[in-house]
Amino acid sequence: MDIVHVLTAVSTLLPAGLMGVAALLPRSARASTPTLWHGFIALSAISLCAAIFSLAWATWSSGEPLGNSVLSPWLHLSLIGGWMAVLVQLLGTCIGAFSARYLQGEQGQRSYLGALAGVLASVHLLLLADHWVVLIAAWATIGVALQRLLCFYPDRPFAMLAAHKKRLADRLADVFLVTAAAIAWHEVGSGSLSQLWLHIAREGISASLQVSAVCVAVSVILRTALLPVHGWLIQVMEAPTPVSALLHAGVVNLGGYVLIRFAPLLSPSAPARWLLITVGLTTAVMGGLIMLTRISIKVRLAWSTVAQMGFMVMECGLGLYTLAALHLLGHSLYKAHAFLSASSVVDRLRVEQLLGHEKRSRLSLYAAPAIAIGIVVLLHALVDQVPWPWWWSGILALAWAPMLWLPSVKEGSTTAMLLARLVASLISIAGLMGAAIVLHLLPTGIADHADTGGGIAALLGMAAMHCVLVALQTSPHALASLRRACYAGLYLDEFYTRLALRSWPTKWTPSRSDVFPLAVARAAKANANQ
Repeated sequence: MDIVHVLTAVSTLLPAGLMGVAALLPRSARASTPTLWHGFIALSAISLCAAIFSLAWATWSSGEPLGNSVLSPWLHLSLIGGWMAVLVQLLGTCIGAFSARYLQGEQGQRSYLGALAGVLASVHLLLLADHWVVLIAAWATIGVALQRLLCFYPDRPFAMLAAHKKRLADRLADVFLVTAAAIAWHEVGSGSLSQLWLHIAREGISASLQVSAVCVAVSVILRTALLPVHGWLIQVMEAPTPVSALLHAGVVNLGGYVLIRFAPLLSPSAPARWLLITVGLTTAVMGGLIMLTRISIKVRLAWSTVAQMGFMVMECGLGLYTLAALHLLGHSLYKAHAFLSASSVVDRLRVEQLLGHEKRSRLSLYAAPAIAIGIVVLLHALVDQVPWPWWWSGILALAWAPMLWLPSVKEGSTTAMLLARLVASLISIAGLMGAAIVLHLLPTGIADHADTGGGIAALLGMAAMHCVLVALQTSPHALASLRRACYAGLYLDEFYTRLALRSWPTKWTPSRSDVFPLAVARAAKANANQ
């Protein structure tokens, strides 16, 4: 093995190794908490540099395996894995620095730091996994470490309930993933994922591998918090804000990465693809509608994540893996910033309340889809080859149409103001379309397998959602019952909560003896800080 491959292997494994070392730092009784945080941030920054080097090498070498080392049967450096590693480590570094300030004076910071580093180390292993054993072990370890973060405030009942419901969903996902691994291993005769891809390319997909693909899809659905097991992601708002940022920006998105990684298995399996399309589309539509009924900033962001995860899973089911990868990267950066800056949203809300609620112009509500479609068609004509099918352009137009909704002239807006707002919206839509086309040029090493039948079904579903949104704007009283049902989350989480507590009973409400010492300690800390 030459020196380049040695450096590549070292830099690829370094983020996981350094984060593993960081997870052990809290065991040092001599170091103070600020010193531990400084050590974590330093190790995280070094890991970020190593991840960037690995991505550069993967881009230059088109994602070849880790040389001829003994690691190659188990680990694999890919382009999409390199992008994800840089993203995860960047978010981990920022969240770690934010946590050091956010948790000042809190008890349990050592445990928090170790769990945070453990999550990051396990995520890096999952991104490199080229074997069923590594994949299953890494994903399970992420869940175990994340439980410690979710339960940071043990005196908060809904935080404990959310952690328990996630634990149940994770164990069910583990069962389906182990089942998928057992079937594929028996079929191929090897636990290597690369060997599985080669087997499918040579022999095609058999009935047993179809079952394996469905099991992988179900496992991802359970871990990605899609309907109806989404409730824990909403209730996890009881955890510290940096935990919410880590969860929504990095951990939940891993389901999308796994689907992209398993594209050779999922693409030829119609049952698995339609399962992803159906559940993803339903989650995206219902999550988007429910989000509109929420007032709490963090809860709205949580429902936004549910809807976005549904949309991303639908993209994978449609075979648009490149779009799903771009969606994953963009959503992670946006959601991390949104959670870490959630406190500043209060100022913006005050301004909106002073301005009052804008009543939408009916003409703009009805004309927006046609205008958005016209912009997309025009850009299609200007670009030689658009990197996605025509029906996806229709979905994008419907998704961007609300940007063209204008306030009614009766609400005090002048013609000049409306015209300026319309021009800004048109430029934004054209910019988003152009950015999506340009970002497709990024080297990701992903091959798309678009499904036209599923795409048309998704287009109809998005059109139905847009019609409901317009109806809510024009006739809100006529749809009052739908608004109430959406506000209640369609009562799906209540059903899952009862099922979870009945099938796996647990104590999620702390007793008075558990809460009283914590309350006394926090009161003493507050008095000391005054």
